[in-house]
Amino acid sequence: MTRRRGYALLSAIIALIVALSGAIYVGVAADDGSADSPRHRAAGAPAPRNAAPASTGTWVGAWSASPAGAEPGTETEGMAGRSVRNVVHASVGGTSARITLSNLYGQSPLTITHASIALAAADDSAAAAVGTMRRLTFGGNPSVVVPAGGQVMSDAVGITVAHDSDVLVTTYSPTRSGPVTYHPHARQISYVADGDLTEDTTGTGYAEQTPYWRYLTALDVLSNESDGTVVVLGDSLTDGITSTEGANHRWTDVLSERLRTAIEAGRDLPRYSVVNQGISGNQVLANGLGRPADNQSGLGRFGRDVLSRTNVKVVVIDLGVNDILRNPRLADPDKILDGLRTLVRQAHARGIKVVGATLMPFQGHRGYTGAREGVRQQINAAIRDGKVYDAVVDFDEALRDPYNPRRLRSDYDSGDHLHPSDKGYARMAEVFDLEDLKGAAPAEL
Repeated sequence: MTRRRGYALLSAIIALIVALSGAIYVGVAADDGSADSPRHRAAGAPAPRNAAPASTGTWVGAWSASPAGAEPGTETEGMAGRSVRNVVHASVGGTSARITLSNLYGQSPLTITHASIALAAADDSAAAAVGTMRRLTFGGNPSVVVPAGGQVMSDAVGITVAHDSDVLVTTYSPTRSGPVTYHPHARQISYVADGDLTEDTTGTGYAEQTPYWRYLTALDVLSNESDGTVVVLGDSLTDGITSTEGANHRWTDVLSERLRTAIEAGRDLPRYSVVNQGISGNQVLANGLGRPADNQSGLGRFGRDVLSRTNVKVVVIDLGVNDILRNPRLADPDKILDGLRTLVRQAHARGIKVVGATLMPFQGHRGYTGAREGVRQQINAAIRDGKVYDAVVDFDEALRDPYNPRRLRSDYDSGDHLHPSDKGYARMAEVFDLEDLKGAAPAEL
């Protein structure tokens, strides 16, 4: 055989190998690992409704909520034999989605035999929009067991989620598993039904309304609109405890919309989603009661609620007021500041920039004293001096009464002299400098 003929034969063999490899790759890629994928679907069965289309983009957080505690009254039964339909609001759109379920406060494994995702047909509705219901799988299986104290992420599923849309995430468990891991101050009505109505689109069986989010802690989307996630870590001021229910008037909601509007207007700003990790009553230093602790401290939950979120670029921290108000003794401002600086160091170790907020006034609230006001002023002075965060948003200056800076301005006050009104929450978002979202964490403060 001549050398030329040998090269030709070798080229032909290589071409054949490449062609076979491409065919094999296409076949594997078409199998999305779900129970309805070609590998798992029975011969002659119809094409799956939840097959994820080929798409590109970046995985980002569209919504999140911190697991805050064990739901009272669910210690023995959990939600056995009931469908839980959580309603959540997506801050950014995408072409695929995945969820995270938590059994952090469960004392036994949580068995989920059926889960689904769909777009809501309307505001304040348990009904699904036509053609949007998708079955969720976990490692290719429709059921999953979440260990006590653990969490699981679903497989990705193809579904077009628009920004500013409500999403229905439904789970069903046939077995007892308590207590239920929940987020009590959702400011959003969700639904419960008897029996397995996971893929029910009408919503008629969901007769029970609930102000809680149960089990669900995150919704991620594969997005062409966003390149990263901003995580806001806070207490009730971030949780939006006094905002109008169902209206998405938390200050983080307003910030998300403001950032999107600015980008659409042509401003050179990072394309980020915004997710909310506020827990009412949260402190920097102290945990709540229980084991694991309800309302875990900012220091204790930072890894789970910030560092472990999807594609985090910036964290905004608004914590410290409860360390002052809930301490039976006079709080030590240096210890609170040291705790905040610890959070900043942990973020910087992951290359995450940190924007921090000054603490807003609370004169008129039942916990107010002159000594506690002094602690607040010391903490704010250190924050304004640039000794804590990479950048500062001055909520104190923006919302205080100009004639009495120890209290909230009346139209920004919900009435309890601690939490803002809807107008106050909007003001918080308005004074946030969007330019502070640019850049990465500095080498050191």
